[in-house]
Amino acid sequence: MRFRLVVMNFLEFAAWGAYLTSMGAYLATAGLGTDIGNYYAIQGMVSIFMPALMGIVADRWVQAQRLLSFCHFMAAVFMGLSAWVGLSAVQQGSPVDGTLLFFFYTLSVTFYMPTLALSNSVAYTSLDKAGLDTVKTFPFIRVFGTIGFICAMLLVDFTGYQNTPIQFIVSGIISLALTIYALTLPSCPIDRNSASQSVVEAFGLKAFTLFKDKKMAFFFIFSFLLGVSLQITNGYANPYIQSFGGNPDYAGMFFVKHSNLLVSLSQMSETLCILLIPFCLKHFGIKKVMLIAMLAWVGRFAFFGLGNPGDGVWLLILSCIVYGVAFDFFNVSGSLFVDKETDISMRSSAQGLFMLMTNGLGATLGSLGAKIIINRFVYAEGLTVAEQTQGWQTSWYIFAGYALVVAIAFSILFEYKHERGS
Repeated sequence: MRFRLVVMNFLEFAAWGAYLTSMGAYLATAGLGTDIGNYYAIQGMVSIFMPALMGIVADRWVQAQRLLSFCHFMAAVFMGLSAWVGLSAVQQGSPVDGTLLFFFYTLSVTFYMPTLALSNSVAYTSLDKAGLDTVKTFPFIRVFGTIGFICAMLLVDFTGYQNTPIQFIVSGIISLALTIYALTLPSCPIDRNSASQSVVEAFGLKAFTLFKDKKMAFFFIFSFLLGVSLQITNGYANPYIQSFGGNPDYAGMFFVKHSNLLVSLSQMSETLCILLIPFCLKHFGIKKVMLIAMLAWVGRFAFFGLGNPGDGVWLLILSCIVYGVAFDFFNVSGSLFVDKETDISMRSSAQGLFMLMTNGLGATLGSLGAKIIINRFVYAEGLTVAEQTQGWQTSWYIFAGYALVVAIAFSILFEYKHERGS
């Protein structure tokens, strides 16, 4: 069962990794650089309601493994149509129809984003049926999701697809594989009694009562503020690194050609940093761990601004290394804190609220805000290559400054007494 769930997680995140970090590079190459923020914002927008909606369907009517299969099939279909729009433009020698591409892409992520939660449900149910401890077993299984993400990134990089719409085909093929594979997984039960739940209960809206607790209210607010940073580098790291190709001093350098490989170091760091979380939470507590994550986001952005693919490549690599701390210490530690501090009766709802504040509202606002800033300093008409490079640096420093302000405010306003070793 462990192996079967490892395969599921590998495919689940490989389908995402095939385009998430390289799509920005393709859009910039296709003349849609000013729209990059929209593509990453829409992921956050659909994450606000689609996971909860599909969760209700899985609870009441359709077994989770079957719904997982259906959602991946639909995601694959619309991802394939996204690729068709891009490839048609190449064959005809015409500009890409940005409206049609965005339409199909939106439909694809609308079906994909709920699968992140559905795959977890399938895994937990399967582990329970096999008599395995989910707390001890699932983290090891989940790591292979990140490995799948990395493998897909490297595949797209070394096949030369990172600047082409073929990356969408790669994602679609992987989703089709999971469409079939999901149907072989153990059946997940349907709770007929859940049909009597109110809409408020079904969508987990009772979790908003946690805002009555000052400590939890500040935690969720700062989760939202830090969630703003989550998708910025996914959308813009690749276009930034490739932009150095317009400078004769950096054109042809290895990481300019293989920017996705460089960015993949971030996910490699992530797999290692997960192992540090239990130790850090036990010895430092959630406030210090979250503060470390916030300061890591400052470094993530600042090192990007200071680095280059030449003699400053070590700063870009350092930015990728601290990403593991920035992402895991925030996402994973935050989820564990919410689980510890909330009553078991609203455990799932509280986790949903955490995801809503971070990957939903926070990531959406961050993507749209980053779009405004980068369009102003990088993609404005008439800028020279040197001015665009300076614009990139200015943008990264703005993002770093924002993360620093959030970190300072968090250190002052969030009150939590940690008992060492607990």
